[in-house]
Amino acid sequence: MALTALPSPADKAELVRAMFDRIAPRYDRLNGILTLRLDRRWRRRAVAAAALGPGAVAVDVACGTGDFCELAAATGARVVGVDFAAGMLAGARRRGVPAAFVRGDALALPVRDAVADAVTCGFALRNLTAIPPMLAEAARVLRPGGRLVLLEVGEPRHPLARLGHHLYFHRLVPLIGALLADRRAYAYLPASVAYLPGPEALRGLIAAAGFAAVRTESLGGGAAQLVTARREGTT
Repeated sequence: MALTALPSPADKAELVRAMFDRIAPRYDRLNGILTLRLDRRWRRRAVAAAALGPGAVAVDVACGTGDFCELAAATGARVVGVDFAAGMLAGARRRGVPAAFVRGDALALPVRDAVADAVTCGFALRNLTAIPPMLAEAARVLRPGGRLVLLEVGEPRHPLARLGHHLYFHRLVPLIGALLADRRAYAYLPASVAYLPGPEALRGLIAAAGFAAVRTESLGGGAAQLVTARREGTT
């Protein structure tokens, strides 16, 4: 995969899976470095938005090495983490998080209908081959009234902040990633923002999948966004 090229839809799933298997051992460390550890604060905010507690059921889609799962489990919730990269799941299991980790596809979740109180997904929408099927799956596994919580990259609104963010995210991040981990992966990750719909379009996709009260909250001055919604229907 060339530094400036994004994979075709036909190749994306396999290339992204292989990429995450390669970078799994260094993934958590690089996340902390590249976000100045702000990602931890953002994840805590996202889990708080899921309103979990003892006895609740949470499904974390594209769970990676289990950051969300660890925070969700700390609330007393029963947690299922799903990811298609075996290397990432191995890292999650090594952490000893009290969650069930399952290898599976975000577009065909290995979870029964209407069993979850919350579905979470952190920084992974742009790595999917398609977003609407993932949202449909989230709606399927959620109970009526259940919460969808998505944490993703964003873009600052202020022109100067947007320019600084662009220079950092698209120029400096690939350089740091090349030095400390994997050149191709950390060229892909900033470029993959091209796969992410704008905030209004994303809210529209979520509403079309059967969700209400769709809201977007800006985090880190716009560097990240927290999108929340409620599964339509009555409990």
